[in-house]
Amino acid sequence: MTARKSGSRLETEIERCRSEGQWDKIPELVRQLSAKLISNDDLGELLLGECKLQTYLKENPIKQGASPRGPRPKLVEVRKHLTAALDRGNLKADYLQEASLLMAKLCYVEGEYNDALGHYSRVNLDDMQLVGAPVYRLSMIAEAYATKGLCLEKVPAASPSLSNKNTGSPSSNKSTTDREQEIITCYEKSGDIALLYLQEAEKALSAGIQNRSPKPGPTAQDLELGYFLETGMQRAHVIHFKNGNLTRGVGRFREILRAVETRTTQSLRMTIARQLAEILLRGMCEQSYWSPLEDPPSVSPLDDPTRQGHTHSKNYSLSRRPRVYSGENLFCPQENTEEALLLLLISESMANRDAVLSRIPEHNNDRIISLQSASVVYDLLTIALGRRGQYEMLSECLERAMKFAFEEFHLWYQLALSLMAAGKSARAVKVLKECIRLKPDDPTIPLLAVKLCIGPLHWLDEGECFGKMVIDMGEKAAEFRAKGYLAIGLVYSLKATDASLRSTQEDYQRKALGAFQRAQSLSPTDHLAAFYLALQLAVSRQIPEALGYVRQALQLQGDDVHSLHLLALLLSAQKHYHDALNIIEMALSEYPENFNLLYTKVKLESMCRGPEEALLTCKHMLQIWKSFYNLTNPSDSGRGSSLLDRAIADRRQLNAMTLPDFSDPETGSVHATSIAASRVEQALSEVASSLQSSAPKHGPLHPWMTLAQIWLHAAEVYIGMSKPAEASACTQEAANLFPTSHNVLYMRGQIAELRGNMDEAKRWYEEALSINPTHVKTMQRLGLILHQLQRYSLSEKVLRDAVQVNSTAHDVWNSLGEVLQAQGNAAAATECFLTALELEASSPILPFTIIPRAL
Repeated sequence: MTARKSGSRLETEIERCRSEGQWDKIPELVRQLSAKLISNDDLGELLLGECKLQTYLKENPIKQGASPRGPRPKLVEVRKHLTAALDRGNLKADYLQEASLLMAKLCYVEGEYNDALGHYSRVNLDDMQLVGAPVYRLSMIAEAYATKGLCLEKVPAASPSLSNKNTGSPSSNKSTTDREQEIITCYEKSGDIALLYLQEAEKALSAGIQNRSPKPGPTAQDLELGYFLETGMQRAHVIHFKNGNLTRGVGRFREILRAVETRTTQSLRMTIARQLAEILLRGMCEQSYWSPLEDPPSVSPLDDPTRQGHTHSKNYSLSRRPRVYSGENLFCPQENTEEALLLLLISESMANRDAVLSRIPEHNNDRIISLQSASVVYDLLTIALGRRGQYEMLSECLERAMKFAFEEFHLWYQLALSLMAAGKSARAVKVLKECIRLKPDDPTIPLLAVKLCIGPLHWLDEGECFGKMVIDMGEKAAEFRAKGYLAIGLVYSLKATDASLRSTQEDYQRKALGAFQRAQSLSPTDHLAAFYLALQLAVSRQIPEALGYVRQALQLQGDDVHSLHLLALLLSAQKHYHDALNIIEMALSEYPENFNLLYTKVKLESMCRGPEEALLTCKHMLQIWKSFYNLTNPSDSGRGSSLLDRAIADRRQLNAMTLPDFSDPETGSVHATSIAASRVEQALSEVASSLQSSAPKHGPLHPWMTLAQIWLHAAEVYIGMSKPAEASACTQEAANLFPTSHNVLYMRGQIAELRGNMDEAKRWYEEALSINPTHVKTMQRLGLILHQLQRYSLSEKVLRDAVQVNSTAHDVWNSLGEVLQAQGNAAAATECFLTALELEASSPILPFTIIPRAL
């Protein structure tokens, strides 16, 4: 009885060591077993043969795609042990099967593929029980199916070999398709049973660690897949894809990924998840997608049409399958990008968790592999999120990649581009500085930084430094030097616009002209160089020269919207208003949703065709805004452009209009103010342009700012028609969006003037200047009111300040002349009037600076 108990304990320990792969302990356990239970000598032979075979494979791993033929001296003892166990016939049926499986595995290692298939036919793999089988036996069965598949691939199709009764033999009378199906079935069974084995092994190992003594023992990470198990899990989908059967390949990927995860399969799962995501992104469209919970389609556009009749379907069942994730309210993707994104986010979390960050030489190879694996995941995330425009999320993902990114240009550059696309311009510039440090000879990186500094950030000093970097590269950046001069010219041009002193403005304008001329000489075929040179000449009021260069830009790029717009403004500066309107209408036929062009059209129509036509264009802009942005106005009070309808109806008797009537001007203002309060900071920066400007100097318009400007343009038309009530209602609509906008306050001052209330107008103008002290039109109107109030000295000061801000504003010069004349300074007044006349002769319908200046 004692011996039996001792044997039972020994067998349990042996079984545990076999399950956990602790082959170094097996010889001692076999010695103890042989001493106590004499009848189990054959079991000892089996165990020693297995132990020596597994140790050999661990020391001499099989390389993928290579299996040298011929016996190896170290395997002679393995064959001796296994032959002894099989020939004596004293083993129980289960152990006899195990000995045959090990002998078949040995035959494969030695390159005897037919012999291996012969052993598998005698064992009859499909009859081996999975239910109740020890953990280690699950591993042996999984390896056996994988080895059998490898042998079938190695043995020529016409070679006679044995197979079990369920799968038949790969003899000459079997078709190639049936043979392929048999091979795939072997690999799929191997993969399923391998997953089951790893799940059971991890569960048993965890339970064993909890029940054993607290001294350190093997952990779950010690389990290794090995060549045969890894082949069984990966070979099936490789064959599917090789045969053009993407449907079954994707299905196999999903089956593996749905299995409950183990620590041993984490690396493999990350690889499979990444590969499946790549297939979903690059090889599958929404029309060919099917849900992971549905059966794959029998006929799919994914599959090779020449092999539609040879696609393989899963035609086997197992008595025991690996556990899969299940439960209520589990997330299931509905389309290919969604599934790809889910897979990539899982892969990203695994890559971050397993990152090798150590810089010591011993870990160098592991760190490179870890970086490469993570980089592939982040590149695919860029594709998946970029398709959806989810740049905010992409930048957050790439920020998590920064732990890998020491001295790695690719990840830094990807982060910079994602931050740019997400609108995080300030952070993008800082990241681009690091990219410049890593690649100091690449001119495109500082050019990207200039683009941000000139555009949304308006960091002109930093932009100048980046532009000079490109120029200073010399011949190393020969083809980009023109862009560098273009960038520097834009910086100087914007600095000239911002400068408060006329001498400073003129100095920057000269520098800008020089830079643009240099860019144009370096790249005479670049329409942007000619265009910006024309624009700078126009700002400097050199109208004939500007016309020559803008025509040159249009010859190079005939459909450039900004060149067409500049041509129209130049024609208006020469007082050819009808020609300018024709150019604008031609440009609008190509760019019907360009608000810049539409604002200019309103001004030209007011002058050429009357205010009613201009109001129709304002109404058209409101309709475009609604369809273009697909947003709801915060002051959505059910009123709107009926204001415009009322004026048009006065002339055209239009009785039925699409938008409701404008009744109570206060309706909806509380809700608008609450929303506007949250936008005040952004609004204050975006409303920096003049009323006529279609865009702020510093960056693109916010949609609500665009809407507010439409209403203010309409209000200006009404003021020109001497209709203060309608102008006030339009201004209120803009005020509901941006109550602290200096443009709104300026318009209210004009309405008060129209009503003859000078004190109220003065108060509105003063409030507007408290928000934007350099708004020239407000300064000009306030100066005139102070003149009417006979406060000549203060009026002169305000107007002289306005001239310093914008020395080309002819109406300011004219107003200053009136003030000086009233003070009895006739000579100075005459000089101001002459300057005003000269400037008015070259004054466009709207300022040239409404055209955006961006790289």
